[in-house]
Amino acid sequence: MSLVGHGIGGVRDLPVPESFFFSTAAIVLVVSFVILGALWRRPQLEQRAEGTELRVGLQRSLRAKALRVVLQAASVALLVVTLWSAFAGTTVALDNFAPTFVYVLFWLGAPLLSVLLGDVWRILSPWRAIADGVVWLLERGGREAQPLYAYPERLGRYPAAGALLAFVALELAHPRPADPRVLGVAAALYTYWAVAGMAVYGREAWTRGGEGFAVAFSLLARIAPFAARDGRLVVRWPFTGLAGAERTPGTLAVIAILLGSTSFDGFSRTTIWQDVLADVRAGVVDAPNWRAELTTTAVNLAGVVAFSVGVAVAYLLAVGIARRLVGSSRSLVPELVLSLLPIAFAYTVAHYFSLFLINGQFAIPLASDPLGRGWDLFGTADYAPNLAIVSPETVWYVQVSALVVGHVAGLAIAHDRAVALFERRDQALRSQYPMLALMVLFTVGGLWLLSQD
Repeated sequence: MSLVGHGIGGVRDLPVPESFFFSTAAIVLVVSFVILGALWRRPQLEQRAEGTELRVGLQRSLRAKALRVVLQAASVALLVVTLWSAFAGTTVALDNFAPTFVYVLFWLGAPLLSVLLGDVWRILSPWRAIADGVVWLLERGGREAQPLYAYPERLGRYPAAGALLAFVALELAHPRPADPRVLGVAAALYTYWAVAGMAVYGREAWTRGGEGFAVAFSLLARIAPFAARDGRLVVRWPFTGLAGAERTPGTLAVIAILLGSTSFDGFSRTTIWQDVLADVRAGVVDAPNWRAELTTTAVNLAGVVAFSVGVAVAYLLAVGIARRLVGSSRSLVPELVLSLLPIAFAYTVAHYFSLFLINGQFAIPLASDPLGRGWDLFGTADYAPNLAIVSPETVWYVQVSALVVGHVAGLAIAHDRAVALFERRDQALRSQYPMLALMVLFTVGGLWLLSQD
């Protein structure tokens, strides 16, 4: 993302060597694995996932139609302001509302809300709100809103994975991802993709399979302590929503893109990748500018795809080895895939924690002047963001903690599923050896990426 940096400098000044963090994180995972094997002998998560219903009064307030309408109207208004800013505002990214809103408040804030509050994107999605409004108008006119076609179940979440890949390609591979005009075109195209998909296949089917952000955020929402059960809101232990298998096709692709793209974003800032790009640019130094940009875009896109595929392959290899170790006739791919979600969220926190805290503040003055024309609509145009709101050392400790906690949670989820699948304790433990190796690999790899200049 060229709009802003991660703000993770300062790791070189820590009082202990980087290798200490790497080795300590690996040891924590191994010790956690041993403790899980010794104490966690029966599945625990699924029985706790049902949760406890919220009080009737609170249920009624949170599910009130008026609240839903207000939130949906606000989300559509934000989409309109974003498109308006992108197409009519200044072309200076930092002075335009659209880049900060899309890349910081939306792309980083929505996953955080999902993990904290549950599947709130069903209400906050402007595209779902538009579809709901169209259906309401049709029904008011006496017409029944029906999808044109039944959604092909074999597609699963693959269309959503494709949509997510397109977005992260814009963010990480395009030469000008924060250019407001480029972002405006992308937002308009995605709006068409989301709304047209709902018109063709229906709101529910497209939200579950084709709308990339809805699918990603709903998966992350399974971590949350809040959920909807049979039309009722419940509170439950965090992570219990990840119990059980996930057999919908394309789930691994979505999670791999979330995790792989974040990893590549970190790797793309290393001197290793920058040297690769320098060599590529040297090869097209005499070519027209459009050709040079196309070449570097293709190389960056290849990097995004390679990292995403690498995550998927590493997981498939781990579960393949696990299956051989226990002699299982069943595929373990859908059984353990949800254990990757805490890791994907941990990577997001680790890589973008400081970005969200620092650059999120720029939304305050931009709210008063979204087009960069010198307006002061809400009296916040002169607000000065605090760029020292968090120290580099604090950021590093948060990053390490996020990665370790996320991977330990992933281990626990995989272990819980293993003891549910295999009656024999030794089989359950053997099935988790490859998953432990995978978690250690992801943890140390994540810390290494964060430690690079």
